[in-house]
Amino acid sequence: MRLLVTGGAGFIGSHIVDQLVEDGHTVRVLDALLPAVHRTQPAVHEGAEFRTGDVTDRATVESALDGVDAVCHQAAMVGLGVDLDDLPAYATHNDLGTAVLLAAMARRDVGRFVLASSMVVYGEGGYVCEADGVVRAGPRREDDLVEGRFEPPCPRCGQPLSPTPVTEDAPLDPRNVYAATKVAQEHLAAAWAAGTGGSVLALRYHNVYGPRMPRDTPYAGVASIFRSALERGEPPRVHEDGAQLRDFVHVHDVARANLAALRHDGPPGRLVPVNVGSGQPHTVGAMAHSLSRAFGGPTPVVTGQFRTGDVRHVVASSDRARALLGHQATVTFAAGMTSFARDPLRA
Repeated sequence: MRLLVTGGAGFIGSHIVDQLVEDGHTVRVLDALLPAVHRTQPAVHEGAEFRTGDVTDRATVESALDGVDAVCHQAAMVGLGVDLDDLPAYATHNDLGTAVLLAAMARRDVGRFVLASSMVVYGEGGYVCEADGVVRAGPRREDDLVEGRFEPPCPRCGQPLSPTPVTEDAPLDPRNVYAATKVAQEHLAAAWAAGTGGSVLALRYHNVYGPRMPRDTPYAGVASIFRSALERGEPPRVHEDGAQLRDFVHVHDVARANLAALRHDGPPGRLVPVNVGSGQPHTVGAMAHSLSRAFGGPTPVVTGQFRTGDVRHVVASSDRARALLGHQATVTFAAGMTSFARDPLRA
């Protein structure tokens, strides 16, 4: 296939490009090289065509789509951001950029779209109450967090909840600006599919880590933040009590999931969401300790601090990825963290 990968110079995008080129595809990369992510010129696979340009620019996108069979859309601002002053930038790069890209695809009759979505669209993950069964956890109250009560209570009876893997049919409940823009991307892509008969697979990434993560940036994921602290000789600082459950998935498995999605003939006129995770939950505290041990650095510090917009537990059900795409993660948590402790990061 002839493929366009937006954001293909980034952390996840560059690994996807490597996988696609090595699989024999013709790959074009379009990346704006935003300074928040790229402080130095990144290396892109020599077998791919590289273009510097922004997906918000119509002429740039029209040109990048020449001769393309499918688009793998990775370009986005990521992370929770610094504060609400980041809101216009998130909406511009994530939502306006996606709208410009989809409009150009409709004009060019490019009908296959793989979207980098995120587990943040769910808000909290799945929960079950011993008394009330499956429930949706509401937003956590700031006074509870200040007092160290981090677990969300049952919205019906107030009793403690047990976390369960979140499935793709869970309601969408964005809790921060980044999450809201990822939901909007999915809605835009679904509208494009319905209007053109195209197919969309929205890959909802869970906590991705691995080589080429950017370091020392407030927009990076928690694994990169911890690794950056270790590089400085500092202990990772773990928010809350460290018992938050997440699904840490290696970037090589994420790249393989994108390859599987691009090979898959999705249903015309529809968006199908697919969780991309390891299927194995671990606490943030356990991840910090594993990484520190592998690095040989100081023991993590549990701070009790919290960030507004963070959720308590969210882990992936990987059933749909296996059934629909034949994809299953292969990098174990232990092997992945051992490798990540010495993997090269990006400046």
